[in-house]
Amino acid sequence: VKSGAGYLPVDPSYPADRVEFMLADAAPVAAISWSGRELVLPAGLPVVDIDAVDVSEFDGSVVSDADRVAPLRSSNVAYVIYTSGSTGRPKGVQVPHTTVAKLFANTESVYGFDESDVWTMFHSYAFDFSVWELWGPLLYGGTLVVVDYVTSRSPEQFLELLAAERVTVLNQTPSAFYQLAEADRLASESGRAAELSLRWVVFGGEALELRRLSDWYGRRGDFAPTLVNMYGITETTVHVSHRVLDAALVADASASVVGQAISGLQVFVLDTRLAPVPVGVAGEMYVSGVQLARGYLGQAGLTSTRFVANPFNAGEVLYRTGDVASWNSAGDLEYLGRADDQVKIRGFRIEIGEIESAVLADVSVAQTAV
Repeated sequence: VKSGAGYLPVDPSYPADRVEFMLADAAPVAAISWSGRELVLPAGLPVVDIDAVDVSEFDGSVVSDADRVAPLRSSNVAYVIYTSGSTGRPKGVQVPHTTVAKLFANTESVYGFDESDVWTMFHSYAFDFSVWELWGPLLYGGTLVVVDYVTSRSPEQFLELLAAERVTVLNQTPSAFYQLAEADRLASESGRAAELSLRWVVFGGEALELRRLSDWYGRRGDFAPTLVNMYGITETTVHVSHRVLDAALVADASASVVGQAISGLQVFVLDTRLAPVPVGVAGEMYVSGVQLARGYLGQAGLTSTRFVANPFNAGEVLYRTGDVASWNSAGDLEYLGRADDQVKIRGFRIEIGEIESAVLADVSVAQTAV
């Protein structure tokens, strides 16, 4: 990122053909890896093994434009993250430096993070929730606890880690937190309740079933920690809206309340004619503001169908999310589902068209419906 290049996160646990496609499509100029990798990289791609390279001969001062091949601008791409594609082909979302910086500037008034906070890196760095987890503590000078794979799959071990490391900021997909909350309940019933230092639990990545938090609030109360439901998409740089939760809201809610747009963004709920819908009426969500990505890498046609002209502000762009929502009487957004066939599983976006394409690739299959 400091060199002026964008990074492409590649999770070695991904299927080999998906990794191969991503590397061919993004055409990276180099790979940063380690000498023990099992991932097969393209022949001819320069590789830097970070555990083997000797950096002692290099200057440790801050990188400047004099060191770069071109000046670094805030509009330069910071990273490209691939998401599932409806045509059967994953698509790379280009996110510039400025939108990542704006993400934290726009949420600062909500959270007040500082150098005393301890964050967890729980999610794969190839999943955009990790952008929030990784750059947050680096920006504020906090501590980052990287959660190993085995611990991330064991709610009991993860609960112990949260207590031992005195974690204050926890970011979770709802499905992961339900398991953690159950581990917390069992520990409490056995007299081994974990002494947590959590200030914030931030939900994202998939719809939150509020009533499943009732037991947590019954044990932990409203203020230790504060739970926040956030909604967002890779194309809008992680987060779009937020809603601070409490026991009363959880007891009464019948839908996933995702709140109101964070500072610097606007959310519109529109009908098929791009007209705003009344309170209580379902429509598709569109997002405008300073956190929108630069579109899809090498896919101008797809970019133009998702990043559309803003009918309310000439010269601006709306991102068409494909998510259906409605405004409630309190002025909050309630997430209702998708306008298309996309589904979310543990935070991962899965396009049905991509699954169908994979099945149809088998010569013995003539037709398929997923």
